Amino acid sequence: MNTPQESLLGREVAYPSHYDPALLFPIPRAAARAEIGLDAAALPFTGHDRWHAYELAWLDARGKPQVATATLTVPADAPNLIESKSLKLYLNSLNAERFETLEAVCERVAADLSARAGGAVTVQAGLPPFGEQPGTLLDALELDIDDYGPPNPAHLAADADDPASETLVSHLLKSNCPVTGQPDWGTVVLRYDGPRIDHAGLLRYLVSFRDHAGFHEQCVERIFADVSARCAPQRLSVEARYTRRGGLDINPWRITPGWDAGITAPIRELRQ
Repeated sequence: MNTPQESLLGREVAYPSHYDPALLFPIPRAAARAEIGLDAAALPFTGHDRWHAYELAWLDARGKPQVATATLTVPADAPNLIESKSLKLYLNSLNAERFETLEAVCERVAADLSARAGGAVTVQAGLPPFGEQPGTLLDALELDIDDYGPPNPAHLAADADDPASETLVSHLLKSNCPVTGQPDWGTVVLRYDGPRIDHAGLLRYLVSFRDHAGFHEQCVERIFADVSARCAPQRLSVEARYTRRGGLDINPWRITPGWDAGITAPIRELRQ
């Protein structure tokens, strides 16, 4: 596995001129999980990291360029996440490679990503449709906010005497890439059954990620862990739908194992 010193992260690089799966840079999940008290051997969630690729291109058997979109799904229990810039460079390395069919392209990408992530990655042609997310929008709340980081779970609270089952949505998630410092913008969709979560406190908590440096997947796992610890839901689902950067967007999703009630088919936000 590459070391950070060997990676292309945060460095100016030329776009690849030939197919090269070694461009994929895996980052072990274990260290970031340990920081927030998660046991890698007994994770409190299942889920996946769903990537939308808008710039997939290759050559057909006669050398004619072909283009498509694809959905890449990395399981949450894979030991490594895939860094986004390396994924972009890898996909661009397919531009001059010849394939008989789109299916062959998807099979190659799935095999390469599975090898680097350490889990069974799936790749499907096409993207989920745009859709309206049902739920309560937190962003309309009238409140003062002055905490922009680090992430502050002290804002979270729930009423054990008032059980609820609801979906809460905010478009105000913003964190920063830990390598480049560039901003990452996303929509959070939080579904739960359990003590009613204080809406104002949840919004303040999400805004407290604003100056935080963390990979997308790690931010979602931190939200899941903090809400679980402070609000004690019986069941919890957290998804962040990040806006596109470099022809890719990522949608990490973590959910209580065995809970699929009310979970709808994937959609894309209009911002994506």
